Amino acid sequence: MKKIFSGVLYAFLSMVFIVGICSRCTQAKKQGEYLTKPFIHPGMSQSVADLEYMREMIQKGEEPWKTAYENLQKQTSLDFVVNPVAYISVGAYGANSIGGREYGQGGSNAYNHALMWYITKDQRYANKAIEILDAWALTLRGFDGNNAKLNVALTGSDYMNAAEIIRHTGAGWSDKGIEQFKRSILTVFYPTVEDFFTEANGNWDGGIINTMMCMGVFLDNHDIFNRAVERYLRGQRNSGIIKYVYPGGQCQETTRDWDHVQLGLGEFAKAAQVADTYGIDFYSVGDDRLAQGFEQCFNYMLNKQDIDMYGVMQHRANTRIRDMGESIYRYYRNVRGIDLVYTGEALTVTRPNSSVGVLTSTKAPKGGIKELSRLHIPDFLKASQTGALLKGPAKPAPEGSVIVQPEESIQAAIDANKGTGKWIVLAGGVHNLEGPLVLYSGITLAGEGRATILHLASGVNTETLVNGESSMENVTIRDMIIEGATNTIENSDPNADRRNRMYMSAPSREGIVFRSGRGGTMKNITFENLTVQNFTKSGLFIADGDNVVINRCDISDNGGNVVPGEKFHHNLYLSYSQNTKITHSRFDTSPWGYGIFVKFCDGVEIVGCETARNKLAGIRCTESHNLTINDNLIEGNEMNGLTIDAMMDGCSNVTVKNNLSQGNTGYGIYFGKIASLAAQDNVTK
Repeated sequence: MKKIFSGVLYAFLSMVFIVGICSRCTQAKKQGEYLTKPFIHPGMSQSVADLEYMREMIQKGEEPWKTAYENLQKQTSLDFVVNPVAYISVGAYGANSIGGREYGQGGSNAYNHALMWYITKDQRYANKAIEILDAWALTLRGFDGNNAKLNVALTGSDYMNAAEIIRHTGAGWSDKGIEQFKRSILTVFYPTVEDFFTEANGNWDGGIINTMMCMGVFLDNHDIFNRAVERYLRGQRNSGIIKYVYPGGQCQETTRDWDHVQLGLGEFAKAAQVADTYGIDFYSVGDDRLAQGFEQCFNYMLNKQDIDMYGVMQHRANTRIRDMGESIYRYYRNVRGIDLVYTGEALTVTRPNSSVGVLTSTKAPKGGIKELSRLHIPDFLKASQTGALLKGPAKPAPEGSVIVQPEESIQAAIDANKGTGKWIVLAGGVHNLEGPLVLYSGITLAGEGRATILHLASGVNTETLVNGESSMENVTIRDMIIEGATNTIENSDPNADRRNRMYMSAPSREGIVFRSGRGGTMKNITFENLTVQNFTKSGLFIADGDNVVINRCDISDNGGNVVPGEKFHHNLYLSYSQNTKITHSRFDTSPWGYGIFVKFCDGVEIVGCETARNKLAGIRCTESHNLTINDNLIEGNEMNGLTIDAMMDGCSNVTVKNNLSQGNTGYGIYFGKIASLAAQDNVTK
């Protein structure tokens, strides 16, 4: 972690501009710089010191090692028959499997026998592990089918860890066998996953990262190892820890099911364990983001109480607690002195039946016993604070408001109450629109929190809300969801709607568009506790506004590459406006756009917001003046975190303070052509 500037930089220049100041700090490391020292062997999930500590605890009969070893003995048979196949093809969710079961059994048995060899020094176990590794290395030629990359991701690390132990502990593996296994990695395993798979949910790349790091260790290949490290820190699309776990612990797949959440967290934890072997700290990334994910997941799994979150809470696969929390629990307790309370409770469920989960997560103690504290989760933004609220409206409607039921005409209610100042309140339910809703001065359009959904009917490919006057004034929209998907049913796959927005042929649907052009200026426009999501075009587009307020809104998952194509549509698109305040809001996961795009504006404040996981920059400002960008979390964006640049003249009078920019693919913060810049206490990671 490093601040962009050590102090305050003030450049009050009338004719001279600051050009091209870039800061990426620790993320400016080039590939290959994460690990430069030689590899240690064995040195994947465990070093030789870790393996020795595990063995010592078993010999002493200490728990949970004693029970885990007894379970391993039961699961490890010297009579296991290896059955390698040349080509493995497995469809989605294991359908039409050819060789998948045999491959999985081979990996787990190779690892089990390697562990039994190390613990007992019984040569028979070493011989069986070698038999399995040699048979698959000689036979396997390729992976195919939907799950090709996933097969390598989830099982490949078993083969790698087994091979690492057998090769470096005097087990008698022949040079010929070792060379053939290397050949198998370089010609079969690695080519299958070398480009990762960002289109899938993030558990795929989580597994690939772990297995690829293990490949790098076995091959003594720093390039392969460091490619995986870079991916963990700054993965693209759905990849990497910042993309997979959101601030507070909600995971990318929380709206899908809890089996996949646990799968993804478990794979990222395995990668963190390998990195820790080499002194690379994956755990603290994103303010202990991985631990946040574990704690929220197990809090739900143990207590079965719904969590206030972004999206719709799912209850699928919510009964089985996976055996995947041991390594992260031990790290935080033994190294950091932090008690992951819910993860620890989950271990009481898994330990009685665990074997490899306990034994391979053992690290030799570092230092003495520490006084334990609780995990601190920074209060960046919480689902209960941003967007339409689950519990109802953030502000109750006044007496005399006009209530519109889902089957009634909203437009008729607006037209009948022009100029009265009455609130138009949309009752809970889905309000389908057959065309854009037209607003006029003096209107407050409100809902009942997340219970109210305003939705363009299927086949209606237009804007959802538009201004009916070029000089519209005193309009407020609040406390509802404005839904851009073709239906209001949440898909169990969180990336399904996002994929639908990736194509130019997708329906062209836009959220709120208030734009007057040369005809006038719209004044006093307010958006509060509003959720705008899943539009192929922009979620909120404001042009020619004056005194615009966007407060505690969640404007996310908007901006596809429909005509005229990518980079035209964003979560928030603000242009030719003045005196705009954007506070405590969320602008995340635009498939092809910016979180916030500001151009030709004067007087814009962006304070206390989250702009994360967008295809382009989190925030981009150009050709604008009097900008204040303070106290924001800007993370996991595909380009720069924050960009202030020039189309021609650039920006002026810019204040950028106390922003945290982390895990972005480009620069954390990029300053282009600016006259008068005050930048202070910004941090990039």
